[in-house]
Amino acid sequence: MMYGWYGDGGILGWVVMAVMMLLFWGGVAAVVILLVRSGRAGVGGHSGSSHPPYDDPERILNERFARGEIDANEFNERRMVLRNKP
Repeated sequence: MMYGWYGDGGILGWVVMAVMMLLFWGGVAAVVILLVRSGRAGVGGHSGSSHPPYDDPERILNERFARGEIDANEFNERRMVLRNKP
């Protein structure tokens, strides 16, 4: 005896269950993808950064000067070239 379950849903019950399962797992996958993408947005890119992308060469030049890779004369010359660039 099945205690109240007599299979009255028929094929429609199975179709509804399959659709609901697909919606559930699709929602879980969408949440996971959104979480992974939002966690990766600030890593290595300019998303969320207030600096425009054209500031990169000057930032790199400043870092090289700070590390001592180039001297003050070379730093000033390269900065002038970068700022006068069209």
